[in-house]
Amino acid sequence: MTEAPSAPGAALRGREKSSGEPSCYGALDLGTNNCRLLIATPQGASGFRVVEAYSRIVRLGEGLAASGRLSDDAMERALAALKVAAEKLRRRRVVRLRAIATQACRIAENGQAFLDRVFEETGLRLQIIPPQEEARLSVAGCLNLIDRSTDAALVVDVGGGSTELSWVDLKGAPPSGMPPLRAWLSVPMGVVTLAERFPEGEIATEAWFRSMVDTVKAEIAAFDRADSLREVFDADRAHLIGTSGAITSLAGLHLELPRYDRSRVDGIWMSRDDCEAAAGRLLSLNARERADQPCIGPDRADLVLAGAAILQAVQELWPCSRVRVADRGLREGILLSLMAERSGGGRRRRRRRGGQRLAAAQAAE
Repeated sequence: MTEAPSAPGAALRGREKSSGEPSCYGALDLGTNNCRLLIATPQGASGFRVVEAYSRIVRLGEGLAASGRLSDDAMERALAALKVAAEKLRRRRVVRLRAIATQACRIAENGQAFLDRVFEETGLRLQIIPPQEEARLSVAGCLNLIDRSTDAALVVDVGGGSTELSWVDLKGAPPSGMPPLRAWLSVPMGVVTLAERFPEGEIATEAWFRSMVDTVKAEIAAFDRADSLREVFDADRAHLIGTSGAITSLAGLHLELPRYDRSRVDGIWMSRDDCEAAAGRLLSLNARERADQPCIGPDRADLVLAGAAILQAVQELWPCSRVRVADRGLREGILLSLMAERSGGGRRRRRRRGGQRLAAAQAAE
């Protein structure tokens, strides 16, 4: 196993734990809105068992669109969450980690400087990945949810600062593994940036919501590299897969869950009418009433309608009668990629000491 900067748990150096338990792998994603960590052990030929998950809304991209910089408050929130994640990685003695940062750090003037500070204070070295890789990893994380009896799928990953769309060609594709990615698009609009661009008044109106939908549609409509699949979508031989906190919140609202339950949400099918009905229900609520919804809460109350608008924009441009909801994506794609490499060889780097020991398990690029 190749070692490179950055993950807690270096002492194991890729060996099995002394207790005989399998080694842990980690995936850390610092996005515009959330900091998410997933720790898992390999299970079977191409699966894994989650041993710990952690997620905290940090709003790293708050105010970024206006200032071009990560704010001090936003960086402090993100750093606090990353310190918690680093401790969890130490405790689980993770032997292989990939830690990534996405849109907020990609576009912020001080994005890399902030990540340098993160490394100094936590030992975690986060890598800023390009949108194309973000899209590919999201598709990889959702592979088990693709309905391969259809001819195409569109994976929609709604983030805080951007939305990645990946058109997957399933016609003639093998029954397992990664199907061909015919086109991908990254739109620089996510739930945080869209909500900041269209601040909500005292009452969320249909005209305000429509403005968000039309703005997102304008960003997507000019993209023509997926037009070879247009006929498949028009004939309803395709489906959407939606992965984001906003979309899973819509699904929880649709199911009328008394509390969020991943096992009930991940993998469910919603019709286009179901999605629009859930968005309509959200529009009928004020911010406080949305915050009281058990599958939304105060942290997402002002963002969930932006997520619904993005989903509706995609559905209007690429109509599908079915949407599959994914409470998975980027982190799962990272883990599967790491575990697929675990049997491969690779040079070892000298073990680091002291505070730098936290860096020794990061997966090499």
